[in-house]
Amino acid sequence: MPPPRHLAGRCIAVARDAAFSFIYPDNLTVLEAMGARIETFSPLANEIPVADAIYLPGGYPELHLATLAARTATRDALHAHARAGRPIYAECGGLLYLLEHLIDRDGRGASMVGLLPGRAQMQPRLVGLGMQSLEQPAGQLRGHSFHHSALDLQLEPERHAVHHPDGRPGEAFYRHGAVRASYLHLYFPSCPTAAAALFLP
Repeated sequence: MPPPRHLAGRCIAVARDAAFSFIYPDNLTVLEAMGARIETFSPLANEIPVADAIYLPGGYPELHLATLAARTATRDALHAHARAGRPIYAECGGLLYLLEHLIDRDGRGASMVGLLPGRAQMQPRLVGLGMQSLEQPAGQLRGHSFHHSALDLQLEPERHAVHHPDGRPGEAFYRHGAVRASYLHLYFPSCPTAAAALFLP
């Protein structure tokens, strides 16, 4: 049975380039099945997303610090998008990109977008790993965590995921204005309605 068309008529801009390449392909399929029109853009190329919502997936922004820091048109467009109250959903690398500052493993840092008040530093060892589930008002989304960064974010989480199968507390989920962000890579087919809510005001 196809999912409900919660996103009919809405355009979602998805970051897709060498810095943002980690995404479940099924996520885009589900968004389109719910009626969304998908447009891609490249923060590395300083492209400006014009859409109802923005999706910043995982990837490796720490490998492109100088380039991302110099791409002010994309940064300014993200700020304007958030000020207008249009949703931005960021996961893992996308979360790092929205911070004020990001530091790589060699100690080199750069200013990022600055929509989230905090910073992160890449670590030599894995910091987060495992299958987790996240309860949202519209249902439970499953996903996984896999990251090498330590986060210092001046926000209280809206909620936490839980690990499978033991129920330990997992990654935090943050909501800050129009931004929804987490280290989790969520698998949208696990609950399409909850996934759609990430991209709705």
